[in-house]
Amino acid sequence: MSGEASDKPAEEESFVSRTIDLVISAPLSFLDEIGSTVTLAFRAMTWLVRPPFRFTQILGAIEFIGAGSMFIAGLVGLFTGMAFTVSVIVGFRQFSAEGMVGGVVALALARELAPVLAAVVVTARAGSTMASELGNMRVSEQIDAITTMGVSPIQYLVMPRILATTLVLPFLGLFFAISGMAGAYLVAVVWQSIDPGVFFERIRTFVQFADIRMLMVKSALFGLVVSTICCNKGFFASGGARGVGEATAKAVVSSIVAIFAVDYVVTTIMTDI
Repeated sequence: MSGEASDKPAEEESFVSRTIDLVISAPLSFLDEIGSTVTLAFRAMTWLVRPPFRFTQILGAIEFIGAGSMFIAGLVGLFTGMAFTVSVIVGFRQFSAEGMVGGVVALALARELAPVLAAVVVTARAGSTMASELGNMRVSEQIDAITTMGVSPIQYLVMPRILATTLVLPFLGLFFAISGMAGAYLVAVVWQSIDPGVFFERIRTFVQFADIRMLMVKSALFGLVVSTICCNKGFFASGGARGVGEATAKAVVSSIVAIFAVDYVVTTIMTDI
């Protein structure tokens, strides 16, 4: 009897300990990920002004991320503009305000849809590739071999990818917005017979330079965040092929969540309300 009584407090203590560990581990893991990502970004940025400069690596990353993502970004932008225009026309038609469609769609694309969805497209295409490439190089010990040769893997592998994504994504966001407006024009003017003069006049009235500036700033920040997260997940991957797959999946999910979180913060800061 005394043995059973002594085992019960031990079991309760173990249950409480496991519960506390479960509650605390998630926030600590989250903070650890943030710290690791910020540290990697800082280390990569320090190599921007330190020779040797890896122009070939940077240009290759720009070609892969920028030119390689243009088609899918334009296609997604086209259908996004078309779908959003249909919804806007349905709503505005109840108030006989179809002429406002062009301005509203252009404003939505410039401030929110283009930078966010362009970043999601780059994450799905280029970000996942970055994470898987670096992860495979880590588990196959190629990164260790680069370090052994006296070359910084941060400078050679990570910095070009982060810099290229940060530079290219604003232009992809702008291209996304232009493609979206092409889709809006097709639906509103060609199919719904809205006057093209009114359509373009509302765009000129609604969209200001501050909205284009917001698009470019958001896209650059998204590029920095997405590339850093994906490189961090891949660079520190472990556990063989399964670990690389898990790191790639976590990189995409974390990047998409970060995009929307940063979007809210930047929109709040840059919007006068």
